Amino acid sequence: MTHADAPSVTILLLCHKDERFIRASLEAAFAQTVPCEIIVSNDCSGDRTFDIAQEMVAQYHGHHRVSVRRNERNLGVAEHVNATVPLASGEIIVMMAGDDIAYPHRVAATLDAFARNPRVTILGSDFDGIDEEGRAHPLRFRPRPDPFGLDAFVQAGRLIGLLGATIAFRREVFDRFGPILGPIEDNALSLRGALLGQCLQLQDKLIQYRQHAGSVSAGVFARNESQDVAMRRRYERTIRFYRGTADDLEQCATQLPDLAGEGRRHVDDILAMYRIEADSREALLERPRLHWVRPILRGLMQRGARRKSAERALKLFVPRRWIGLRA
Repeated sequence: MTHADAPSVTILLLCHKDERFIRASLEAAFAQTVPCEIIVSNDCSGDRTFDIAQEMVAQYHGHHRVSVRRNERNLGVAEHVNATVPLASGEIIVMMAGDDIAYPHRVAATLDAFARNPRVTILGSDFDGIDEEGRAHPLRFRPRPDPFGLDAFVQAGRLIGLLGATIAFRREVFDRFGPILGPIEDNALSLRGALLGQCLQLQDKLIQYRQHAGSVSAGVFARNESQDVAMRRRYERTIRFYRGTADDLEQCATQLPDLAGEGRRHVDDILAMYRIEADSREALLERPRLHWVRPILRGLMQRGARRKSAERALKLFVPRRWIGLRA
């Protein structure tokens, strides 16, 4: 595919409290070999991230069309995506984060993958992990099937969305269904992509994915919090993730009146599975052991949730502190 034949591409570079990293991230966006629209959007952080981006954009002269904006208030990850995708003109949306570094061929490789896989509506990639100083920091990210659809979510029995920092999608994945529900975007977008076609995880490493104390994933997994609160925080956040993702999938499925057969069964299984997982975690976190039994039994009867529910049943017989929760 030549650049002239390529579909229009918008890079959404979303940033928040990234003043230490935004220069490298934006320089990487400028270095993309395919001409793009680049929208730099700051989620109303109180540091100099927005000012640095403004300075760099004002001084930029190249083949990309670049703009910078800022939300009036802090929206959080999913709402930030909701606010910026409608501003994009591209047929392909490439997500970038203000603390990561895309390799120069990322957009070109993304377009090539979409061209070779017409049924794929959303894709992600492998990555090189780095720390806050840019040093190699290996990270484990379980490979996904190649490509995969709704059935893979059922078989996995857990959230297996593409990594948000590596995601690119055909804009119909957003436009067809409207704003994302829930607090995170990657699992919701991945499921939307599977509803409309297929998901794909490229084996190529297309970004440097940075881990640091202020990163989104550090907050999600409470990596920098004390051990006595980390497990509780992870449970609380994961409960919101499962419920929000299920709510988004449900509202998307209602907009597909022709969804039937195996596709409909997969959606119903995923909705039940995710809500059982949320209810189970909430029970373990907050309720007496007697209340653990009902979600565990529901899980044992639900395709996709049986293995985790069987494992959870064993927790009925051990002290809470053994599973990282206070008594």
